Amino acid sequence: MVAWHDVEEAAPQFAQRVRALFDAHKHKTLATLRADGSPRISGIETVFEDGRLTFGSMPGARKGADLRRDPRFALHSATVDPVEGAEAQWPGEAKIAGRALLAGAITEGPEGDLFHADIDEVVHTHLDERATRLVVEWWTPAHGLRRVERE
Repeated sequence: MVAWHDVEEAAPQFAQRVRALFDAHKHKTLATLRADGSPRISGIETVFEDGRLTFGSMPGARKGADLRRDPRFALHSATVDPVEGAEAQWPGEAKIAGRALLAGAITEGPEGDLFHADIDEVVHTHLDERATRLVVEWWTPAHGLRRVERE
């Protein structure tokens, strides 16, 4: 299993930027797979704690059923528009993909299932320092941190 602390150890500055994007807003978007294989998008809240990325699902929620049947997921940070006239102020967006491992029941707050992320890929898309090129940085356990720039 690849936990969030593995990303932090392998690429600390990259992990810090990605986490800041996820922590900046309460609500994120989670993609799961329906029983027929088609995608489902759901709003979700996530938490980084004890070196893990965790999230929950209320009893009877379709996203929880999706994850129990097929644990593959993609998580997207909140998307914000660049400040007009100041594109360099766009913080970018972050994505994490992997498998959601059922870790048990939620013990605080509403009932539900608690999941830990087994991470396959982490992505940060942003602008370069001059705000003239799109930068895509991504980390995988097999290949580490990589980067491409596009005009």
